[in-house]
Amino acid sequence: MEKDTTTASKIIKASEGLNQNILGDIQTVKLSGSDTNGKITIVENHNPPGVGIPMHVHANEDEIFRILEGEMEFTVEGSTSLLRAGDTIFLPRQVPHSFKVVGEKHARAIITIVPSGIEEMFVALSQLPAGPPDMGKVLEICGRFGITFL
Repeated sequence: MEKDTTTASKIIKASEGLNQNILGDIQTVKLSGSDTNGKITIVENHNPPGVGIPMHVHANEDEIFRILEGEMEFTVEGSTSLLRAGDTIFLPRQVPHSFKVVGEKHARAIITIVPSGIEEMFVALSQLPAGPPDMGKVLEICGRFGITFL
């Protein structure tokens, strides 16, 4: 039996999606692999200055960040760039990168992730207890999804 590769159209209103706090990264999953037949995940981040993710590598996914509000600093292959509202960055898998919200305003970004699946990692991380994270558990969860911190 062949796998069904059809997907249904879907409208996601501004207030809809799975809201999560991933170790301080506030995000809403707008589309997941279950919505797109495993093709893409779309996440909206809305974070205050100082929030970021340290240098890491994705084994499986490409990411595209489209900055909607505020400013974010990205470091890729030793070069740091400031992105503002309207700017877009493509981060291919296997390329080390980090990002951080900078400036004085919250930043809002839409992240398109290809292929999907990483949203399952976000759910697992969001279920860790509040407070300082157990980095052993964080690294184990991320490692299961092909994310390595450098």
